[in-house]
Amino acid sequence: MAKAPTVDDVARVAGVSRQTVSNVVNTPDIVRETTRHRVEAAIAELGYRPHAAARRLRMRRSSTIGIHLDPYAGGISGVVLDRFVHALTERAGERDMRVLLYAARTPEEEIARLGDLLEGGEVDAVVVTGTFHGDPRTGWLTTRNLPFVSFGRPWGEDDVEAPAHLWVDVDGAAGTRAATAHALVHGSGHVAFLGWPAGSGTGDERERGWRETASTGPRWVVEENVSAARDVVAAGLAADPGVTGIVCASDSLAIGAHLATSLAGRADITVVGFDNTPAAEALGLSSVEQLPERVASGALDLLMGDGTVVAPRAATAGTAHVLVEPRLVVR
Repeated sequence: MAKAPTVDDVARVAGVSRQTVSNVVNTPDIVRETTRHRVEAAIAELGYRPHAAARRLRMRRSSTIGIHLDPYAGGISGVVLDRFVHALTERAGERDMRVLLYAARTPEEEIARLGDLLEGGEVDAVVVTGTFHGDPRTGWLTTRNLPFVSFGRPWGEDDVEAPAHLWVDVDGAAGTRAATAHALVHGSGHVAFLGWPAGSGTGDERERGWRETASTGPRWVVEENVSAARDVVAAGLAADPGVTGIVCASDSLAIGAHLATSLAGRADITVVGFDNTPAAEALGLSSVEQLPERVASGALDLLMGDGTVVAPRAATAGTAHVLVEPRLVVR
């Protein structure tokens, strides 16, 4: 295995001292332009990478991003956050950053855990997931000037022009618009929406996409539960047999709807889920895919910009959010 190039190798090729190479890497502004260019060319030629641990020690930074690990709750749709955490870890590594997972069961417990991590200097930034109206975590992080970005919008009156903090999210309304349009093509235009009770920011956004697209169709309400979704859809179809399509707020609800339509002998009804989980794929259900890998890249872009050092950034219109367009997977 070839030996990795060292700072001494760079100094030799550039014809400068070891200290000059160190200055170019850490404080380039103090080095003359011609010398700096010569050292940078040697770095590129050799493929030299400064030792990350030594750089962290010099900068008194951990180069670590903290992210909450949701408790295991079973179910179907948790795979989305799993993919997001995996992608965030990979992409952070490409930027010489590390990811630290921490567990908490409630927002209050998470704030306490974040306090410990901040006091111990264990994290330089945080990615918050699962935001909701009145989320206490984001306000706590803002007052302590700890850089953070949320996977989920602030859910304020104006998240785009006057955002409360940096955020990245999936355009849920765009996803259900595409799902509803697909269902309309395969039916008479009587497309139902099966979603959660009102008040969930994510659920309300997904419902909005259906409302903006469907001309008619009932709105059915159910908690995130497969068997409950099956029963609600069965009752809904008995009351309104003209339904030809069902757009769902999640794959769990879509599987319940699929069971209900199958038991009713209604193979003509198009069912579309949200999350594109392996369960939906196994059943051959169309579903909206969130593309969590793009969400992870967007979160890191907001936190770090085009640099390698995490620092607090103000949330300003046009630069404070990334809205990822989901993809409809038709089966």
